Amino acid sequence: MHLKTITLSVLFLLINLTSNAQISDLKNWLKVDYASRLPLDSLTFSKKALTKQEAKLATALLVADKKSRITDTYDKQWENRLINYDTHQMPFYFQIFGKEPADGRNLFISMHGGGNAPAALNDKQYENQKHLYDKTMDSLEGVYLAARAPTNTWNLWHENHIDDFFNILIQMAVIKLNVNPNKVYLLGYSAGGDGVYQLAPRIADRWAAASMMAGHPNETSPLGLRNLPFALHMGALDKAYNRNGIAQQWGTQLDSLQQTDNDGYIHQVELHEGLEHWMKLQDAVAFPWMINYKRNPIPQKVVWKQDDRHHSSIYWIKTPKNHTKTGGVISAEYNSSLNEINIIENYSETLELLINDDMLDLDKPVTIKRQNNIIHQGKFDRNILNIYNSLQYKGDINLTFPGIIKINDDEVITNK
Repeated sequence: MHLKTITLSVLFLLINLTSNAQISDLKNWLKVDYASRLPLDSLTFSKKALTKQEAKLATALLVADKKSRITDTYDKQWENRLINYDTHQMPFYFQIFGKEPADGRNLFISMHGGGNAPAALNDKQYENQKHLYDKTMDSLEGVYLAARAPTNTWNLWHENHIDDFFNILIQMAVIKLNVNPNKVYLLGYSAGGDGVYQLAPRIADRWAAASMMAGHPNETSPLGLRNLPFALHMGALDKAYNRNGIAQQWGTQLDSLQQTDNDGYIHQVELHEGLEHWMKLQDAVAFPWMINYKRNPIPQKVVWKQDDRHHSSIYWIKTPKNHTKTGGVISAEYNSSLNEINIIENYSETLELLINDDMLDLDKPVTIKRQNNIIHQGKFDRNILNIYNSLQYKGDINLTFPGIIKINDDEVITNK
């Protein structure tokens, strides 16, 4: 974590004692009501270079502000167990199991079956999902959260708005229930399994591990699962839509991907003999398997295949929304000891590499390579604006980046 070497209480003490001009300017800006604040990018102090310690202080202030703002917006909805976003609503239920550990709770987000059916059927599936794994959770620790899909469509768990709802739920669970954002797990059954196939790779940087139960992937690919441990459970006799056959194919693909990338593509694939669509809870073995893993928010290598629900960033890689392309692949890796980043594959004319002090030494020149050929060497400043921008959507302290390297056509690099 960005704050692993210094506690928040010490940080806030240092913030109160510091006389740094940029930190003072930031504190004054944050004192203004959010709706009345001047745009941060219009203020000179937000773009001035920071030291490593100043970046930590700025991060603490901006994280606290982000938590306050999202709580102001969603606190009542959280208490009512009903999140509103855009034109949709997502009811949810949660139950807490076990003793809270020192590093924060696990969170299991669980998606029900159903799909293109009357609302009553999906309601029934939601009610069933609430307590489907109670017996399993009795021996584990964590928050088990079952959500009700906002629609009754065939693709109810991978419509575009699902990503945004889960983004809100994760942030609120971190704030309200002391969930560790590096211990958030995704699972789903049947149509919920369809959702896991889709959501796991397309927002891979939110999950510690994921488990697909009895679903169908449709058009999605396992390529983006490089840093996400992925369990796949299927009844061996579940022939509808060739679910069992496709599950075997995914197992073969994951085996192949892992053979060519030994540090990635951790997976568990089980076809349960003699069982059809209902696996009689044999799939629950995925829970103790998943909790063996924690998310690494800044993995050394990222493989990002853009889904048809476009995102502008994943882990420490970003591209403008108007440059995203369905099926486009970006892959890059960093080397801390060499203080360098190598871009392996890139479809986008404009690429942003988000950097922080847990990845690279930002007080020294950073080398940028394209397929191992040097295209730039130089220092990149930390600044408040970069930290602020990296927090705005996900609100995740582990995904804050004080430095940004902007690359145009693999050649022109600007220091933002």
